Amino acid sequence: MRRVNHKENQKDETSLIPKTISIGFFGGLIWGTMAAIAGYFNFTKVSPKSFVLRSWLQTTWSDQWLGEVISIIVLSLLSIGLALLYYAILKKFPGLLPGILSGIVLWFIVFWLLDPIFTNIPPFFELDSDTVVTTVCLFILYSVFIGYSISFAYQQHIGEND
Repeated sequence: MRRVNHKENQKDETSLIPKTISIGFFGGLIWGTMAAIAGYFNFTKVSPKSFVLRSWLQTTWSDQWLGEVISIIVLSLLSIGLALLYYAILKKFPGLLPGILSGIVLWFIVFWLLDPIFTNIPPFFELDSDTVVTTVCLFILYSVFIGYSISFAYQQHIGEND
């Protein structure tokens, strides 16, 4: 029977943190870009710039491509925090279902609870069905990407240490 040292166990846990940070950053980058593309092709009336910049800045540059790029980068950085939160709470739950559920919860938080913060976004009951369906799907896909990647890395890490 192998005795596990506390420092060794702590080192094993911290080795997953850089992976989680990169998963969070690239998840925000990929799915933020997909949201911008969906907004460009009018699948949704909201895009990353609608949340990040346009709710606080009403300048001409924030409504153009530069505003979209800056917003995607900010979302990617915020996504690191969400990935670390997912790692802390749900890393032990493999599969798609935790990601799907967390995506729905995240969508609900952003579009329902944080609605007063985002003044540029119409209230939930004024959103058209295309916007609702597209954004729910994007949030689910984003959360499944984050959740599945983190739980896969965790399960792989556990398998290596056994």
